[in-house]
Amino acid sequence: MKHLSLLVACFLLFQGYLVAGDGNYAVSRISPALLKNANAVLRFEEIRFEVVSPKETIYKHHYVVTIMNEKGDRWAEFYEYYDKHRSIADVSGALYDASGKQLKKIKKKDLIDLSGVSSGTLMDDDRIKRHNFYYRVYPYTVEYEVEVVNKSSLFFPMWAPQGGEHLSVEYSSVSMVSDPSYEIRHKAFMYNGQPVISQQKSKKVMTWTAKNMQAVSRELYSPMWHELSTVVLFGPSEFQMDSYKGNMKTWQDFGRFVHSLRLGRDQLPDNIKSQVRSLISDASSDREKVRRLYEYMQKNTRYISIQLGIGGWQPFPAKDVAANGYGDCKALTNYMYSLLKEAGINSYYTLVRAGQNATYLTEDFPSQQFNHVILCVPSAKDTVWLECTSQTMPAGYLGDFTCDRPALLIDEDGGKMIRTPRYNMNENLQVRRLNTVLRANGTMQIKAANQYTGIQQDNIHSLINSMSKEKVKEHLEEGLDFSTYDVNAFDYSEQKTALPVINESLDVTVSNYATVTGKRLFIVPNVMTRWNRKLSTDSARKYDLMLPLEYRDIDTVTIELPGGYTPETMPKDISINSRFGSYSSSVKLEGSKLIYYRIMEHRSGRFPAKDYNDLVAFYNEIHKADRTRVVLVGGNTEKKAF
Repeated sequence: MKHLSLLVACFLLFQGYLVAGDGNYAVSRISPALLKNANAVLRFEEIRFEVVSPKETIYKHHYVVTIMNEKGDRWAEFYEYYDKHRSIADVSGALYDASGKQLKKIKKKDLIDLSGVSSGTLMDDDRIKRHNFYYRVYPYTVEYEVEVVNKSSLFFPMWAPQGGEHLSVEYSSVSMVSDPSYEIRHKAFMYNGQPVISQQKSKKVMTWTAKNMQAVSRELYSPMWHELSTVVLFGPSEFQMDSYKGNMKTWQDFGRFVHSLRLGRDQLPDNIKSQVRSLISDASSDREKVRRLYEYMQKNTRYISIQLGIGGWQPFPAKDVAANGYGDCKALTNYMYSLLKEAGINSYYTLVRAGQNATYLTEDFPSQQFNHVILCVPSAKDTVWLECTSQTMPAGYLGDFTCDRPALLIDEDGGKMIRTPRYNMNENLQVRRLNTVLRANGTMQIKAANQYTGIQQDNIHSLINSMSKEKVKEHLEEGLDFSTYDVNAFDYSEQKTALPVINESLDVTVSNYATVTGKRLFIVPNVMTRWNRKLSTDSARKYDLMLPLEYRDIDTVTIELPGGYTPETMPKDISINSRFGSYSSSVKLEGSKLIYYRIMEHRSGRFPAKDYNDLVAFYNEIHKADRTRVVLVGGNTEKKAF
């Protein structure tokens, strides 16, 4: 679903009353306070967004940014997209040196015109105007001005004067313009006060202003940006796209608009209807029917993005997907909906904001915050969720791309906000069982039988379903946490249930696993699951902690010792308990074998900033515990091998 970027792209703006080239852009004029931690400084800004009518909006954007160093270069590039509904009326720009002297000017014809088609997209009418001065004498200043006319009022900008960390702001303003009778909805975060309301001719103007904003350094595990810096969201009331009209005052109203785009697009060809009836004829339950039809769709279609006209919002008809064998998220979800409808099973087209860690949505502000579509199939006992763009995921499982977040369920009555499934600690498991043989020369032979479930299997699922066996081996040869090793054999098997399971078997030879010193061998009994994150304390922590994923790791390692060696030093049992989780490990000697057992539980949630150093202590204790060593001492049975 395109145009989500419009919500996040409008953060470089300009106060238009300054005269370029008169010294106003000299770096010497920037307050020292605004230079602290800043890679770039937004000098002045102005944005004006006018709702001319439900069929047209005009967006004017003028900004000046001083780039302090190479890390700030990303703020110097200009780009703006256009398509059938969105045209760029005018573009200009200029480059200034540190003293504020103008070095160069551009015009619209100087911009590079590029296709906006992304990878995985078959057809798209998006194009991009792009420009960069590629100036690298720091500091320098760039100025751009653009005017965009949109033949739709569905998409409103977002104002975020600080578009990211290490950007400070001298002055920023945004003005929203409309007829007095038209309601422009807005929701502010980290903004003190109310907009200034004025009148220009017959138009109502609402203006928000920000000054002297010091650069923000984003802390590890910090909340989302709207909790760190000023953000104001805007949304329409009545809007129109082509001949389709809608209202966005409530989620129900917005859902009615989305539903209207799908009307009449669920018709299937007769041959597909016959295929549906054949597939479900002997199914014992509706859930079994869903699974069969989902797997049928997966085998007979593939995901390809098609974004023509209002294709970024309107699904292509089910009969077209049946004929072509491909579609985007909307088309494939609508097709699956149509297959289930033919089988007499009700389902719901559902909008969601997809992406790892993209679990937040402003639920109390109805607006276009979505970029993906999935299917919800309710039942008396459970709800089955279907990711229709995947050819490999099992029915009923979403994964970290769309799980645990708000979503807008669509039916003929409109939209209803719901939440997608959350996978907990008991479902996100990693269980490793290792049988190893340690040689006196330090070499270890490892045979591992590992199992991953829920979110913990997501990356492996993607790996083994998208790469050849040779590429998977290359990944293993580069990714295991050993200094020198050989992967002798490996294998994966999947259980494609609603909570998927991947079983992994590995045969690995690790050279110099143990450190050999005279008669002693030093070994770390935690062979494969060592915690690698070590943090530093921070007494000035500002922001709450956001830990998104909870999971459990269980390791059982059996180490057969070399002949003639016995333990000289054995680590004590370790137990660590924290509000963030728990950890325990133990090592025991059973005959000629060491048995190592480890279990770690990591909780998710939001924690106050004052708890940060407790998190540091928890992680660092685990880091240390995972590296405790056993010291073996003894005979020379295999010294010649080394």
